[in-house]
Parts: sequence; C-alpha cells; structure tokens
Amino acid sequence: MHAHADQLLELWRGRLVETAAGTTATAGQQTPRGRSRPGHARTAPWHWALALAGCGAVVAAALAASPATGTPLPTRAAGTPKALAASAAPDPAKAQLPMDCGPFPVRTVLSVPADLGDGQPGTVVAAQCAADTGNPPESVYLLGFGSGGRPVVVATLLTERENLTLSRLAVRSDGAITGRAQGYSSDEVPRFRPDLSLDLTWTHRGGGWERSQTAAPVAAT
Repeated sequence: MHAHADQLLELWRGRLVETAAGTTATAGQQTPRGRSRPGHARTAPWHWALALAGCGAVVAAALAASPATGTPLPTRAAGTPKALAASAAPDPAKAQLPMDCGPFPVRTVLSVPADLGDGQPGTVVAAQCAADTGNPPESVYLLGFGSGGRPVVVATLLTERENLTLSRLAVRSDGAITGRAQGYSSDEVPRFRPDLSLDLTWTHRGGGWERSQTAAPVAAT
C-alpha cells in the first residue's frame, strides 16, 4: 500500500516523495526543487486538495521521519531550553514558508517561540493553506533569524504531503519538540473524522532532527 501511494504521489507531483522510517533529519539540506517560493506566490497544484481526493489518505504506512531542510545557522554552546516572548522570536508571518497553496494564503495554526538550548531564538510553527473549505494538512517548521534579522526556515520537521493536522505543539524542557497529529488510515475515512492519532517527538541529534512517534488515543468526535 505504501509503494502504491508513493507511485500516485510521483505521478501527481512529477517526482518521488522520499520518506524513510527512522531517518535522521539533517538541517541544511536544500529545499526540494519547485518549493522555494512562498505559498501566496505559487500557482502549482495544491497538495491538500489532491490529498483529500484520495492520495494522502494512505499515509498510515508512510508516517516516518522526513529530511529536515532549511537554512543552517551557526551552532552555539548547549544551554538550557526556555520559553521566549513572541516579540523575541522569529515571526512566522514574516517568514517565507515553502508551501504550495495556489491562490490561498498560508495560515499559521500553532506557534511556539523558544530557545531550544542553543542560545538562539527560534519559533516552531505549524502552518496550512488558508482554504475556505475542507481540512488542509499542515507542515511544521523551525524558524530562526537569518541575515538582517529576517525569519528563515532552519528545518522542515513535517510536510503537508503526510496529510496530518496538528492539535498540539510544544517544546520540552530538554529541548525536544513534541506534537500530537491526526490523520487517516484510508481514503474511505471522512475528512472531518480522522481515525489515526500520533504523538510526535523531534530530537536534535548530530546537527539534525530525528523524529520518533507513538500511537495515541483518537479523540472522540
């Protein structure tokens, strides 16, 4: 089923979606080709719309770590993770998030400003395409300050290709990023009633972010 889903996504997007269970995500890799412009300036087909039509629902077998992409920033000595005021952290509204939303703007769903223990202000943000209807999937990014103080994507922790939505996002006291996500086991599951729930954890290892996950109770609707 996983191979079939990958084939569908390859035909749709014109390239293979790469996912690998247990992969260590390394910040600093190049953003996938064709995803460098902000969502509000793009005209390509919209991931969430096609996912709702049938492709994205088969992600039950593809819920794995995805390579983290973004702009690498200088590392500093490890310190104590701590929460930050939003004014002291990168503003998601000023960042160019690599999302493919067609005519729709990008909407921030969840935002957590924090120092993850490296002494650098950061913001963990979950975002989606601001469509009028439907339940568009979300991407999760780690933002930092780039040149001139401009917010930049330091790492991509989750992409909308996995067809998940986030109900919770937080930074733990050890600097790990955690979240709870909902998804669908098949394309027969109504979009308003996800039947999968996952607790996600991103841990910083070796200059990248490694993702792990465990099943969580599905919220009653």
